[in-house]
Amino acid sequence: MEKTMDRTIITVVGKDAVGIIARVCAYLADEGINVLDISQTIVQGFFNMMMVVDMKGAGKPFGECAKELEKLGEEIGVAIKCQREEIFNKMHRV
Repeated sequence: MEKTMDRTIITVVGKDAVGIIARVCAYLADEGINVLDISQTIVQGFFNMMMVVDMKGAGKPFGECAKELEKLGEEIGVAIKCQREEIFNKMHRV
């Protein structure tokens, strides 16, 4: 069973463009981060993706990956945010 600490929620939001999923997934693969689940939608030209990833194989610490993904988002014109699963769950309790 996965350790909760290793799971991270990644959200990607912005205007739709070719290659968003490819660029994000290429970064994750290069860093040894496994995609466990992914959901994406496009509504009236706006792209929204949520991913659950396993960071246990990452070659870099969480904070460094989060900063690099944020920078990647700026390069491709979207906002990319990373949150550890336990923080995400606490923030979104009903």
